[in-house]
Amino acid sequence: MPRTTDGDGTPVPQRLLAAATRLFAEQGYDRTSVQEIVEAAGVTKGALYHYFGSKDDLLHEVYARVLRLQQERLDAFADADEPIEKRVRDAAADVVVTTIENLDDASIFFRSMHQLSPEKNKQVRAERRRYHERFRALIEEGQRTGVFTKEIPADLVVDYHFGSIHHLSTWYRPDGPLSPQEVADHLAGLLLRALRP
Repeated sequence: MPRTTDGDGTPVPQRLLAAATRLFAEQGYDRTSVQEIVEAAGVTKGALYHYFGSKDDLLHEVYARVLRLQQERLDAFADADEPIEKRVRDAAADVVVTTIENLDDASIFFRSMHQLSPEKNKQVRAERRRYHERFRALIEEGQRTGVFTKEIPADLVVDYHFGSIHHLSTWYRPDGPLSPQEVADHLAGLLLRALRP
């Protein structure tokens, strides 16, 4: 049975994910071998296969862990007892911040998603669709109650905002002039201005 933690208490699955994320970001998914991942994580191949069935499973989990976090946070914003404009602003800003905080994961995913197995690809698309549908439902709530304009279809609003987010990894730099929160506030502000009646 493989050890579940190392000397500093870091669980083996997290070590494997951290090593895989760094290597996939530096070298690309297709140019990273399982051997390189286990060496970087300081574990055996047996340990990797105990927790992950394949390199494909690692790629899926790199993105799925961020999406799970974002879904939990979106659900909390959507369910909050706040005006719809505040809930949309908070959700729109949060997805920007959490994407920037996990920029390697996001860039790996958008660069390598096509390399997932068809089954995993379908699973990820379903998870993303669930997130987008919950976000769209907030926009639609604001449109139904007259807070947001009905002139722009909610689907287009969602695509507009997430299109911006999907490109963050191509231009955002941690040492650049804007903090993650400043980028988030600007993008959320643009979204809210587009929705005003």
